[in-house]
Amino acid sequence: MKVRVDSEICQGHTLCAMTAPNLFALSDEDGHAWAINEDVPAGQEDLAREAARSCPEQAIVITE
Repeated sequence: MKVRVDSEICQGHTLCAMTAPNLFALSDEDGHAWAINEDVPAGQEDLAREAARSCPEQAIVITE
């Protein structure tokens, strides 16, 4: 599974980083999220999906 954050859509709500802090980090500049690693580590797929569901802007893109 791969995950990324669409930087054009992200508004910096921080929910993804709160849900999956090992998968997402926040920019010090503008607070927008980014994926720490595009490849989701084994066993963290459900966290990635939950973070995507929690995003009000639907800025998290998951490819299985």
